Amino acid sequence: MVQFFSKRRLKIAEQIIIVIFFAVLIPMTVSGVIINNINQQSNRAQLRDAAVMIANIVSEEIDVFEHSINNELAQIIATLQYYNSPQQEQKYLDTINLELPIYKELALVDKEGLEKYNSYNIQDDYVVVNRLLNDGRYIVAVLDLKSLKENLFRTLAGDKREIYVLGEGETLIASANYSEESFKKSLEQLPKKLETDKVVVYGDIKNQPLVYLKKSNPDALIIVNTTKYVTRHAIDYNRDKIILSIIITILTVFFVVGLYTYYLYINIRQLFKAIIAISKGNYERRIRLLTNIFTPFEIVFLGNEFNRMVNQIHKSYIQLKKKNKELKQMDEFRSNMVDTVSHEFRTPLTSIQGYTSRLLRQDIKIDEETRQKSLKIIKKQSERLKRMIEDLLVIPDIEGARLNVDLKNIPINSIIESSIMLVRNDSEKEIINNVQDCQIEIIADNDRIEQVFVNLIENAIKYSKEDSEIILDYEIQGDRLVVSVKNEYDIIPREKLKTLFEKFTRVDDKTTRTTRGTGLGLYIVKGLVEAMNGEIRLYSNEEYGFCVKVYMPIANT
Repeated sequence: MVQFFSKRRLKIAEQIIIVIFFAVLIPMTVSGVIINNINQQSNRAQLRDAAVMIANIVSEEIDVFEHSINNELAQIIATLQYYNSPQQEQKYLDTINLELPIYKELALVDKEGLEKYNSYNIQDDYVVVNRLLNDGRYIVAVLDLKSLKENLFRTLAGDKREIYVLGEGETLIASANYSEESFKKSLEQLPKKLETDKVVVYGDIKNQPLVYLKKSNPDALIIVNTTKYVTRHAIDYNRDKIILSIIITILTVFFVVGLYTYYLYINIRQLFKAIIAISKGNYERRIRLLTNIFTPFEIVFLGNEFNRMVNQIHKSYIQLKKKNKELKQMDEFRSNMVDTVSHEFRTPLTSIQGYTSRLLRQDIKIDEETRQKSLKIIKKQSERLKRMIEDLLVIPDIEGARLNVDLKNIPINSIIESSIMLVRNDSEKEIINNVQDCQIEIIADNDRIEQVFVNLIENAIKYSKEDSEIILDYEIQGDRLVVSVKNEYDIIPREKLKTLFEKFTRVDDKTTRTTRGTGLGLYIVKGLVEAMNGEIRLYSNEEYGFCVKVYMPIANT
């Protein structure tokens, strides 16, 4: 058994059962046995003492009764001396017999007539007492046993013990709760030699003590038998109550501990399930405790702390997933970005290199018009290359909120015109500038706001349908000027519009797959606009396929 417990860890319920067995069940059983034995010995002693006391009470009642009968007979005998005829004597005795119910019959008889009265026994409910007169006759008093019993056992009413009073020759004179079988057994167990004037306990059954009292004067034997009924009420009932109370206590302990163990087991099981779920990657699992008066504070505290820990893990897990998604996006666009950036850089560099080499050639003569045209192209491509480098350099400043801006009053029409001039419009799409007549000044950084509109106009040219127009318009909303850049395009779902301001995000369709780009344009534009206290919004509907609105604060005039 020791090897079994050493190899196998017990569950909480099993451990509690073992603890209850050794700490509650065994001690309570042993205590119950000890208490029962002590109670039984105490009750046994009480039964003996009660039997002895009853024997003494009956003895005293016999003494009183005998003294009373003797006095009455002595008075009767003394009175009879004054009567001269038998008729007068009998009349006197009849009068006494009527006045005293205890006497069933009073008569004067000779020795032969006495034999008639000796035939009376206990079954007749009579007892005969006689006294010898001086003239040789006997006065016989037939006593009613009912009256005798009332006198002898009047203080023992309700007691269930069997009491037998025997006269000479072990003749039964009176009894209480008489049972012939018990009476015979009581006589059979009497010692052969009886002690006189002393209460003696005898018998074979220790829980049913028998006592006798052999009186010498008058000659009488009193036997008190403790019946099974008395023993059961005095010993067995108390023993049953003790056993029942122990059983009820044990069952109560088992019930309360079982209920406690049940709720504790359920809560710990919840904890196990949550831990297993966490170990398998389910970071949304929470412990749902069954709380009541049986739920310990430690379990509640552990459950709350565990749920708090899981919440933190879940938040961290969500953030990690988000970061992983961003890393995956960065990894997906890395090759495309490198390829696109290298291509975007190569195109202006190739133009600059080609026209520079052409201008440096000595074997051909270049006219002034061709020279100026080549220099303008070199300048334009250099400015384009500069803008692309600025776009790449501004991203770390936007992410770190370290973007420095020089805010001042700038006319919006000049910004839009210079931005259009800097845009590469290889497809020669028509740009309708409705802002050229606007004389309103905005608060912005000149280079940054120019970079914003260059990116927006270039995006509109790249991602608009063929032979479509690019429209620049404006409106005033309170203290802000709203500049719109619109181009024809398929309607973009609202969910997709929300993601276009994120890094490396592009609309995934046939247009974007054939058009090079890094997916950083709108991200940069949004960062620049917000750094200048402005706002940018995207719209897509049937009225205009795609529209970008830039909200900038109007300068005070």
